[in-house]
Amino acid sequence: MKFGFLQVDGKLPNLALMQICGFHEAMLQECEWYKGPLFAHEYAMVYASKIFSFSRMPELPVHSMIGGTGIDFTNALPEAFATAEPSYSLYPDCDYHIGFSMKGCRLRCKFCCVPQKEGKPRFNSTITNLLTNPRGGNRLMLLDNDFFGTEFWKENLETIIELDLRVCFAQGLNIRIITDEQATLLSQCRFQSANFNHHYVTFAWDNYRDKQRVIDGIDRCVRAGIQPKQMQFFVLIGFDTTPEQDLERVTMLRDRGCMPYVMPFNRADPYQAKFTRWVNHRAIFKTVEWSDYR
Repeated sequence: MKFGFLQVDGKLPNLALMQICGFHEAMLQECEWYKGPLFAHEYAMVYASKIFSFSRMPELPVHSMIGGTGIDFTNALPEAFATAEPSYSLYPDCDYHIGFSMKGCRLRCKFCCVPQKEGKPRFNSTITNLLTNPRGGNRLMLLDNDFFGTEFWKENLETIIELDLRVCFAQGLNIRIITDEQATLLSQCRFQSANFNHHYVTFAWDNYRDKQRVIDGIDRCVRAGIQPKQMQFFVLIGFDTTPEQDLERVTMLRDRGCMPYVMPFNRADPYQAKFTRWVNHRAIFKTVEWSDYR
C-alpha cells in the first residue's frame, strides 16, 4: 500500500505528517509526497495538513484526511498517529531534530488559538526522546508555545546544556514573566536562529500594555548574560494596537539593541504589509526612518 502526503503551507517540516508517515513506515508501507490528481488512484489514502486559514486548498481525492489549524482549531491526530515516532523520510534535507517538549499555554491571548487547541501546559516529551533524526546532529528545534509553562523547564534546559545542543525556540519565549533563574540557565544555552546560523533567542511583544514588563525582562536577561543583540522579538501588529504604538515598540527595541520582527495580523492590510517590509528588512530598518520609507 502507498500513502500520499501534502503540506499545504508552512516552511518548517510538518510534525503531524511526519508522525503519520512514521506510523505507516513502521508497518513497511510506502510513503511519498502526493503527486497530484492524475496519480490519486495510486494512494490508499492522502494526508494533507493546512496551518493557515488563508492558504488555498488544492484539489484532493475523496480518499483524503485533512487536518491542521487552518482547517479548524479542534482537530487532532488519531491516537495511533499521535503516539508514533516521527519519520524524517519526507524531509531528506532536514538536518535538525524537531518536536515539542511540552504543549499548551498558560495565557489566553485573544489572537492565539493555542489555548483552545492545546489547553493548559502539559508535558509532552523529554529532550533526549526528541533526538531521532539521523541527520540532526546537535541541532534541536523546539515547537513549544510556552516552554517555561511546566515544571520540567529546568530539567529540559539542563539537558540541553549538558548535551551541548544548539537549540532554536521556534515559537518564541515569554520574556514578560521570565525569572532570574530561567534567564541565567537560558544564557548558558547555545540558542540559535531558525536556520541555526545565528546566535540569538526569540521572545515576543504582542500587547502594547506589556511595555514595562518587556523592559524588565530585557534587563533581567542582560544581567544574566544575554546581550540585547542576541534577542529577537516577534512583534504583533494590526490586532489591537495603533500604528503609533507599533512604531514605538519596534523603535524602542531597536534603540535598546534588540531585533524586532513584525508579525502582521492581517497580511492584506496595506499599512501592515508596508510596515512589515520596513522592519523585517533589517538593513533598511537600521538606516531609514519610517517617515522616510517608501
